[in-house]
Order: sequence, then C-alpha cells, then structure tokens
Amino acid sequence: MIDDIVREGARRMLAAALEAEVNSYIAELAGQRDESGHRLVVRNGHHQPRKVATAAGVIEVKAPRIKDKRINEATGERKRFSSVILPPWCRKSPKVSEVLPLLYLHVLSSGDFVPALEQFLGSSAGLSPATITRLTAQWQADHKAFSERDLSATDYVYVWADGIHLRIRLEEAKAAVLVVMGVRADGTKELIAMADGYRESSESWASLLRDCQRRGMRAPVLAVGDGALGFWKALNEVFPETRHQRCWVHKTANCLDSLPKSARPAAKKAIQDIYNAEDKEHAAAAVKAFVKQYGAKFPKAVKKIVDDEDELLAFYDFPAEQWIYLRTTNPIESTFATVRLRTKVTRGAGSRAAALAMVFKLVESAQARWRAVNAPHLVALVRAGARFERGQLVERPKTTAA
Repeated sequence: MIDDIVREGARRMLAAALEAEVNSYIAELAGQRDESGHRLVVRNGHHQPRKVATAAGVIEVKAPRIKDKRINEATGERKRFSSVILPPWCRKSPKVSEVLPLLYLHVLSSGDFVPALEQFLGSSAGLSPATITRLTAQWQADHKAFSERDLSATDYVYVWADGIHLRIRLEEAKAAVLVVMGVRADGTKELIAMADGYRESSESWASLLRDCQRRGMRAPVLAVGDGALGFWKALNEVFPETRHQRCWVHKTANCLDSLPKSARPAAKKAIQDIYNAEDKEHAAAAVKAFVKQYGAKFPKAVKKIVDDEDELLAFYDFPAEQWIYLRTTNPIESTFATVRLRTKVTRGAGSRAAALAMVFKLVESAQARWRAVNAPHLVALVRAGARFERGQLVERPKTTAA
C-alpha cells in the first residue's frame, strides 16, 4: 500500500503543478483579446490521459489543455502552449531515463528492460523493447552530435586527460575510453571529448586532440594527466604551448610499487609532504628530503620523482585555491568511479557505438552535478597571463606617466 500512496501523492502533486502552470500562462496573456473583446488564450478542458514513468512509479496524468488563437507572424501558424513540466512527448521522467543506460551497462538486453523495470515502477507503460531500442539509437545520435560540436566559442583554460578501462563492448580488450575534461574561463567544469582508443597510444590521443583543434579548441594553459599516457607526446604535437602537470595520485602509486611494503607507509607520508607543501620552494625542499632519505636504498623509486619534478610541481604556479584540482586527475576518476562499479566484462559481441553512447549519457547526467572550481574568477586571469607566486596573484606594477 505504501507504493500506491506514494504514486497517488505524486499524481496529485503533478496535476496541481500542471494546473498552476496553465493558470499562470493564461493570466499572463489575459490582456490579449480579439476585435470582439474575447480572450485569445483560454482553457479548453484536458488532454487524453497518458501514463508517465517516474521514480515514484507509473502515474496517469490528465494535462490541462489551452486554446491559443494567437498567430505566429513569422510562420503564419497558430501558437501552441507547451508545458515545461510535462512536454507533449514526455512518457518518462529524466530520472527514469538515467536508469536505462545504467541497465545497459549491466549488459541487460532490450528485451529484459520491461520485466526489470515493471517490478520497480509497477507498470510496463512506455517501456517496450522497441522503445528502448529507439532510445539507444537517440543516445548514439546525441554522442555523435557532441563529438562534432563547434568548440571555438568555448575557452578551456585547464584540462584533465585520462584513459579509462571500462571493458564494455569495445572492439579489443586493451581498448580504453579516452576522456578529456576541462575548466572553462568562468570556472565551470565540462566534458570536452570522449572516444575509444589506446591509453598509451600517442596516435590515439593525437587523433582526439587534432579533432578538438579542428573544431576550434584553443590550446589550454595547463594539462593534467598520468605520466604513462601517450597523451603527452600528442599534446606536444598539437598544443606545444600548453604546460604539463603530472598526476600525483598515479605518481604516488608508481613510486610506492618500487618500494618494499615495509617502507611504503613512511614513503607515502614523505610524498604527501611534497604536494601538500605551502608553496613551490617548500615542495622542492621536501623533494630533496625524500631523495636524502630514500635515494641510497631505493634509487628507482626516487628517480620517478626527481625525473618529473618540474612537471609534478607545475601546479604551484597557479592560484592556491585551485591546487587541489590541478595536482591530480581526480575530476575524471571520481566521475568514472561509479561507472566502473556498474560495468562488467562482456564476452559476447556488442556495439561499440552503443557502448560509448551509454557511457556518454551517464557522464552527461553526472555533469549536471559538477561544481565549479574554487575562486572561479581567477581562471580568466590565468588565461590572460596573470602571474601567481606562492599561489597568490602578483599585481602588475602601475606605470607612471612620463
């Protein structure tokens, strides 16, 4: 009974919201009348009932109808009211639509969607296998449009790059999803590009970056990624002016792998002292301390830090409020962590395009919840070439009149 009560409550609340939306629309246009003084926009009963799948279950809705006699001067056709809450084409809520790619990633066939969701929603309305097939086709079209969109109007100041191994219906076992995320000049994060390829292949990364460049992407100021990526060679080829920042999470893991287990806890603390230092000078001192402590016994581990010191400490030349974002690829890792949990290896043949489209839809859904970086107003200053010392903006000296 609790499910019935919840569904009935949802139905009443949705009906009330639709009535309020229509009343507001009519009240706003109440002054528009014809030559006889009659209103041009009036109520006209209700549409036929339709069932809508929501997170509360499938509920039946009778949306109010409006008679609009106004003429669109541009087209010569009658104007039509379209509800923002419940568009005419809507048969399922966005939350239910988010579940569908999730289930696809679980390798649930289109024929299994109906019984699976029917148990949860209490009805199979609008969830036929044909409906799911049409949706997957639409998602592939959305991913294709995303991959071809113009990038010239957007300025990405920082970017993160990583190759994520999801093992979902890609053509070869070693293939990865190559992901590039960025921070716009206003401080907001955004998915820039996503394609399949090989994580360590510079050719795969170069193809992805060249495509972004062709579509108008400007060279970012700083790129963050794992040192094992073929991304860096490709970046030098396509955007040679972009600075490099190696990911400390990956670097720490690689360094600790070269040490015996007994030495790892203390070494991890010493590494943390480097990237958590108050400024670049103290970080450099922490590097020297690490070399002094471990260089004699574990030169291989120390070499991993020393050889990449400049690229590991690059983030210190940027605003201190944004160091937490710039020293790792966590913005990508955290987004794909939940995707990884929802995937498993498939042994049968699958559609590469469909698999990438499903991942894209999950990331697109997650993107709506991404928050801007700290001190977003400083990102535009970074692009403008402002200088930061110890994480603080260095004011340019005022020029005196001759």
